[in-house]
Amino acid sequence: MPDFVKRDVDLAKRTTLALPGRAAFYAEITAAGQLARLTGSSVPRRFVLGAGSNLVLSGDFDGLLLHMAIGGRQLLAEDDDAWYVRAGAGENWHQLVRWTLEQGWPGLENLALIPGTVGAAPIQNIGAYGLEIADRFLSLEACDMQSGKTLHIDRAACRFAYRDSVFKQQGWHLDAGRVVTHVTLRLPKAWQPLTGYADLAAELDQQQIANPNARQIAAAVTHVRRRKLPDPAVLPNAGSFFHNPLVDAAAGERLANRFPGLPRYPQVDGRVKLAAGWLIEQSGWKGRNLGPVGMYEKQALVLVNRGGASGAEVIALAKAVQAAVRERFGVELTPEPVFL
Repeated sequence: MPDFVKRDVDLAKRTTLALPGRAAFYAEITAAGQLARLTGSSVPRRFVLGAGSNLVLSGDFDGLLLHMAIGGRQLLAEDDDAWYVRAGAGENWHQLVRWTLEQGWPGLENLALIPGTVGAAPIQNIGAYGLEIADRFLSLEACDMQSGKTLHIDRAACRFAYRDSVFKQQGWHLDAGRVVTHVTLRLPKAWQPLTGYADLAAELDQQQIANPNARQIAAAVTHVRRRKLPDPAVLPNAGSFFHNPLVDAAAGERLANRFPGLPRYPQVDGRVKLAAGWLIEQSGWKGRNLGPVGMYEKQALVLVNRGGASGAEVIALAKAVQAAVRERFGVELTPEPVFL
């Protein structure tokens, strides 16, 4: 093993849920060249870690954990239509959003304060308040961990879907066969504000901002998220724990007839997105605990570690919530985090 690889490293403080677990081998990756020194089939099973904000540790990891810390951000190019921004996979996502807005390049404001790193963003196809990274994505660079070669992957090849991408579909995040090193985003100059989501619209209305600019939208999004979501440094959590479920139009109509207050969001493919937090709250789990874990009292979609929880206890709570929603609504909730 190269000298930058450590052995037997505690991971509890490297994940926002603060669950116990250790990695047999651990490498902080600050440059793409380090990955080339870790290629080949003789290297133990690998897993890529960013900010640890979307991860549930269910125990120790007996392989090599690659902690992505490749930094750097730059304006790669500019034309009449857009700005093209390239950032290292280890860059903090929210700090990248802030930086682009400070430069006068709007387009990412609705994604402000989403936890995690730039490299993880396309894998999850992060999204909030009517925008997904897929809407601003141009390409990424990744290291093939068998050959050591650099891969260049464009938007079409990513097969983006709701909180999904080819990277999840083919298990990139599970076997680390390819590791994202840089991401390039396209920020269109023909900017239009996206303020249709109720929480965001209400915040802007309360501030009496009728025609917001990008920085005002980012500030409003940040305020809403901070009001609803606990700080992981104070109350460990992994953000939204379940995907908002998608159902076909007929199922959405049937549920709306049974539950008149059901929030529904029509999708371009004809399906309907439901609010997982509302389903969980209506199933009696908002603010309710199961041992040392619970669903947050201000936002039922957030699973929190109230102190000393294990991965097994997180999984038990997740299954209990899924069962309650399934029984009441006939809807299946899917967890967002990766389980390691």
